Amino acid sequence: MMKENKYDDQTFFTKYSEMTRSQKGLQGAGEWQTLEKMLPDFEKKQVLDLGCGYGWHCQYAVDHGAAAVLGTDISQRMLEEAKKRHPDPKITYQCVAMEEVTLPPASIDVVLSSLAFHYVATFETLIKSISVWLKSGGVLVFSVEHPVYTAEGSQDWQYDRQGEIQHFPVDHYYYEGKRQARFLGETVTKYHRTLTTYLMTLLQNGFILEKVIEPQPPEELLEVPGMKDEMRRPMMLLIAARKS
Repeated sequence: MMKENKYDDQTFFTKYSEMTRSQKGLQGAGEWQTLEKMLPDFEKKQVLDLGCGYGWHCQYAVDHGAAAVLGTDISQRMLEEAKKRHPDPKITYQCVAMEEVTLPPASIDVVLSSLAFHYVATFETLIKSISVWLKSGGVLVFSVEHPVYTAEGSQDWQYDRQGEIQHFPVDHYYYEGKRQARFLGETVTKYHRTLTTYLMTLLQNGFILEKVIEPQPPEELLEVPGMKDEMRRPMMLLIAARKS
């Protein structure tokens, strides 16, 4: 099955590169303050970043003592940008869909993924692979779009006739699978799954949950236009789990 790769489309990539998180890196991501506190010790660790994008988390791991980092992404454009911004010799970049990554069993200490798993059709297959790659006691930390945010599909507010926000639609929650979402003015394929599926898939595949957080926008970003509205519904889900 051909996997969608919107990020190699020039128009879409240009729009993505103009986002605050693209320009400011980790500090420009509203969830970063929460996610950073969930990260494990990287000292001398072998790290895998699935859907690494510009490589911000790869560089962070190296800066905090990682022995080696493999950053994978399906987008060649993303990786070209990552290599320019983060050319550290301890980081290796590979252009591959995360479902097609092949690694030796028990070869990785830490797996990271930021806002990428909701592009994957078969979450359980991916988690099974991660469980194989991780050493005993290894850690998985990832962020995804929250099931409340992905459920209805459009990922936009409902507005009144004056253009004021009324509410955020949550619909078809238990019908998991493909959604056509609008992101940066383009139609993008994402996959909705319930909170139960995210958590139980981990528990059924040898993981112990350590932290599950629905991050709120940080206080200092609440004055950014539109950010106060982010207090009305969860947009992201952050999970840290350890292989038992």
